[in-house]
Amino acid sequence: MKHLASLLLFVVLAFSSRAQGVISFEKDTHDFGKVPEGTMATYEFRFKNTGNQPIIIANVQASCGCTTPDWTKTPVLPGKSGIIKAMYSSAGRPGVFNKTVTVTSNASTPSAVLTVKGDVVSKAEAKATLTPTQLGQSPRLVLDRTTHDFGKMEAGQQVTAKFTVKNTGKQPLELGMLTSGCNCIGYKSVPPTIQPGKSAVVEILYAQRQIGQMTDVATLSSNDLNGDVKLTLKANIVRDLNGSSILKESGAVVPFK
Repeated sequence: MKHLASLLLFVVLAFSSRAQGVISFEKDTHDFGKVPEGTMATYEFRFKNTGNQPIIIANVQASCGCTTPDWTKTPVLPGKSGIIKAMYSSAGRPGVFNKTVTVTSNASTPSAVLTVKGDVVSKAEAKATLTPTQLGQSPRLVLDRTTHDFGKMEAGQQVTAKFTVKNTGKQPLELGMLTSGCNCIGYKSVPPTIQPGKSAVVEILYAQRQIGQMTDVATLSSNDLNGDVKLTLKANIVRDLNGSSILKESGAVVPFK
């Protein structure tokens, strides 16, 4: 009886040691090729759980801040698939890149390394090397307007403008960096990939501290090879929006009884 119990325990332990998720990637390296500067190069590494237990992705760590990862957050059951998304920001990074993303999970191989690489080129250079047919396949960014006037606002106040972005091109549109000379303009929210023929809303933050009638220009980059788009934000900046301060600024005398 004791021998039989020992044998059963051995079988259970042996089975348990084999009961584990197995993470199998379709590929572990992706070459973006030529990437127009200013775009967010994005690729989804797909994997399948070929084991017999659920796989949980604990963490995904990029080798640099220029690569932002995302991944399937829910347990991936045996026979099911998941993704690891790698996004490389090419703004201000011309030249060849080779970056890694390390995936940590409870799979039989607890650590896996994925690689993204490519060559960031200026839009002018990329445009010059493409045929008219290839250029015609580019995404195309069209805004509902290029100017927004906030009217009167307080110095340092943070306000938001919403612009509708439409992709009238043939390929998915990816928005890139938003830059300005005043460092007072930035994103509040950026839409995900915009498919051809679709529209999305991008929210732009504005916080100007200088007093007076201001006009600031920002450049919105994307993977549209036809060029970047300029946004103009206007506002009348005052020190304080409450009535007494406005009167004081105008030099008026406030009567008191």
